[in-house]
Amino acid sequence: MRILLLSIIFLLILKNSHAQETYQLYRTKGKLPALSYSNGTDRLGSAKMNFIDTNVLIKVIDSVDNFYIIKLAKYHTAFLEKQFAIIDTITKTEQTYLSNSWTAKAVADSFDIIKIQLTEKLPYKIWMETNPNKIKLQLYGVKSNINWINQLSNTKMIKSISYQQSEDDVITATIDLYGNYHWGFSTNYLHNNSLEIKIKHAPKKASIKNLVIAIDAGHGGTNEGTKGIKHQILEKDYTLLFAKALAEILTKKGAKVIMTRTTDTTFNNKDRILFLQNQQPDLLISLHLNAATNTAINGVSTYYKHIGFKPLSTNILQKMLELPLNEFGNIGSFNFSLNAITDFPNCLVEIAFISNEEDEAKVLDPKFHQQVAQKIYLGIKDFLKGINED
Repeated sequence: MRILLLSIIFLLILKNSHAQETYQLYRTKGKLPALSYSNGTDRLGSAKMNFIDTNVLIKVIDSVDNFYIIKLAKYHTAFLEKQFAIIDTITKTEQTYLSNSWTAKAVADSFDIIKIQLTEKLPYKIWMETNPNKIKLQLYGVKSNINWINQLSNTKMIKSISYQQSEDDVITATIDLYGNYHWGFSTNYLHNNSLEIKIKHAPKKASIKNLVIAIDAGHGGTNEGTKGIKHQILEKDYTLLFAKALAEILTKKGAKVIMTRTTDTTFNNKDRILFLQNQQPDLLISLHLNAATNTAINGVSTYYKHIGFKPLSTNILQKMLELPLNEFGNIGSFNFSLNAITDFPNCLVEIAFISNEEDEAKVLDPKFHQQVAQKIYLGIKDFLKGINED
């Protein structure tokens, strides 16, 4: 009797394990869809896993508020804003999706490119690691049919590529890199369902005069930003003044400078990202002014999201602290959209708190604009010095 009971329980478990999944097929769409870890929100939105390409096949299993809950793999889920998904009524899911051959090669003096052949555009997670430098990739809902990884000898950033079938429906890949600095990468699908990872080469010589540096003056137009406590100055006006001062110094030092705005104009952050991705600068500096409900809080802070870009923010903060500014800190894993870019090293600089009277007075002073610009320039220079000593 006991054996019969155990057999019945086993059969029920087996039946349930093979029960039909309940989901609806969708495709990603729109400007920079992003997978998130949760539906939690603050002024910067939900905590992003990473941006993901459009037309990726996803399984929607539930929804909450403005998010769909996505089944990435058997033991993995994510959240996607509903505005970035459209129902797919044409595709029929396959029992198994496969990853086939992988290739890696350099393209001119710009990128190393990895192409991963897949039988469908599937969701992925990709991130940086340091010490030693590498890029990690997880492909979801896929099994390995990899017969080779063909790496040409001309790659300049890629040291080696390896993978494992880490779960029944997850492939985890490791891309080991040369050097101790990340210079950025991008990820997108090609028309034949191949996933392409473009890894940017380090500059031949890391000096200001050999770089293209993008400067982002935060806010603008209808997006005024925060407001000063005493003089009611607008963040959008003064970020532009600081950006122009920085552009002047960097141009004099020989850099090619790209600015997201040079006038008081409205420019959505996602449109800024698309503009910058098209321009492909070597570095991005985004300038903002901070505010807090506690008017005693003051000081300067720098921000990064991806650990590989931390050195730039650290070097800039150290130089900024030579000004008469207190330290608010170096903040990592920051969810600001321009920090979420993986294409090139980037740093958000919150110059000072204009909700604090002393800091606001400094921001009003044109001499302070020049001092800040000089310190950011020196911070970039120190960052590059570390690279040349690598």
